[in-house]
Amino acid sequence: MNNALNLIGRILLAALFLPAGLSKLSGFEGTVGYIASVGLPLPAVGAAAALAVEIFGSIALIVGFQTRIAGAVLALFTLVASVFFHAFWSAAPEQAFVQQLLFFKNIGVVGGLLVLVSSGAGAWSLDAKRQAQ
Repeated sequence: MNNALNLIGRILLAALFLPAGLSKLSGFEGTVGYIASVGLPLPAVGAAAALAVEIFGSIALIVGFQTRIAGAVLALFTLVASVFFHAFWSAAPEQAFVQQLLFFKNIGVVGGLLVLVSSGAGAWSLDAKRQAQ
C-alpha cells in the first residue's frame, strides 16, 4: 500500500506544477510581465527557469526519477515563489486573506515535497528500478 500511496502522492504533487509550467510555456510573455511586476530582475530568465522547474520537476515526480533532487528543487522553488508572489504581509487589505491562504497552501506543498525528499520515490519508480540493477 505504501508504494501505491507514494505514487499517488507524487502524481498529485505534480498536478500542481505541471499545468502551471505548461501555462507559462503557452503564455510566456504574460509570465514575464507578472514576474517583472513584483520587481524581480531578469524576468525572462526567471520565467524560463520557472517553467523548466515546473515541467521537468513534475515529470520527474510522476515517473520517480531523481525524486529526492526533484522534490528538493520544487520545494525551494515553491518557497521562494511564495515569498515573492504571495506576500500577504504586504498585500492590500482586500487581498491579504487570499494571499495568506495561497502562501500557507504552498508551505504545505513544501512540506509534502520534503517528505518525498526524505523518503524517496518508493518501489514504483525509475529510482527503484535503477537501484535494483
